[in-house]
Amino acid sequence: MKINDFFLIKYGPEIWQHTLEHLFLVGISIGIATLVGIPLGILITRQRNLRQPILITANILQTIPSLALFGLLIPVPIIGGIGTNPAIFALILYSLLPIIRNTYTGIAGVDPAIREAGRGMGMTDKELLVQVEIPLAIGVILAGVRVATVIGIGITTIAAAIGAGGLGELIFRGISAVNDQLILAGAIPAAIIALLADFAIGWMEEKLTIKGVKD
Repeated sequence: MKINDFFLIKYGPEIWQHTLEHLFLVGISIGIATLVGIPLGILITRQRNLRQPILITANILQTIPSLALFGLLIPVPIIGGIGTNPAIFALILYSLLPIIRNTYTGIAGVDPAIREAGRGMGMTDKELLVQVEIPLAIGVILAGVRVATVIGIGITTIAAAIGAGGLGELIFRGISAVNDQLILAGAIPAAIIALLADFAIGWMEEKLTIKGVKD
């Protein structure tokens, strides 16, 4: 095999372009899911009557096959259609469950004695949340973001089916043409991105967890 036939060289510019598209889709969707999911996780630690409805809804969304969800969103006004909008919306929905659940678990798992000590020092509920509970739960919360990110990177490859771009474009083209090189050109960069994201967020999780324990 000639060196020019190696898929990284042969499809280099396309791989770069679709990698940037992939990162954009994942970054936007995980960012929004984090901004929505963490407050919802905090909310259900304060409003226990909302815990089951919110977690059940997030669980149901997680069970819908990704390709089906992308398809169901196409006719929906504003967020639907073909392209990035329905893809980002679907990815946000898929990312919510681990973020909400881990935020709730992390905060609910704080030692009650620590809470009582905080209240004994005259802390308000808001002060207790910001200064005690979140710092102690940050490792668990980041673990949820980590899971959501890795899942999101994988699901984003399917978003190419509705014209959202990303590395899935290469994978679908490779499947259609029965071209192993094209499939690898999409699959390998996606796997590398997932591994790098997992490592980076895992490193943050470890560092912030140690800091939270020391504090």
